[in-house]
Amino acid sequence: MTSYLVMEPPRAGPVKAEEALIIRDGFSLTAFLFPLIWFLWHRMWLEALAFLALVLVIGAVGSFTEGDIFTPIVSVLLAILIGLEAPALRAAALRRRGWTDWGVVEGANHAEAELRYAAEAGEEAPAAQPSAVPPAFSAGRPVSPGSMRTRGLAFGLIDYPRRG
Repeated sequence: MTSYLVMEPPRAGPVKAEEALIIRDGFSLTAFLFPLIWFLWHRMWLEALAFLALVLVIGAVGSFTEGDIFTPIVSVLLAILIGLEAPALRAAALRRRGWTDWGVVEGANHAEAELRYAAEAGEEAPAAQPSAVPPAFSAGRPVSPGSMRTRGLAFGLIDYPRRG
């Protein structure tokens, strides 16, 4: 099973669940092969500028070194890092725009993850009172192995602790 991060848009309303984005956690082949196009496609302008700056620095350093192997090796390592961290970078860009993390669902494919999210998002009451005990562990709702919603898990290779 693959884990998927569910991000909800900043505007509230009944169509919030329909506009939610489901981002697969894993290596992104398109971000590895075409990083600049991938950043621009997902409207990640800051990341695209940072990538361009890194590529220019790598090219400049490579032109001053004697060996011809430096530039290709560092470029491939940068592409691998972007491919591995692409989902986390996309989630961070969405958070900067006001999107919120709903949680993580698991599924065999994207369609199954959407179905699990829709099923669990429909279970939540809109005016539910927050409790000290998470709903998955409360006495009123039994915990089942099929319940895949999890909050607070690491997403990506590196997940730094957040304040709040």
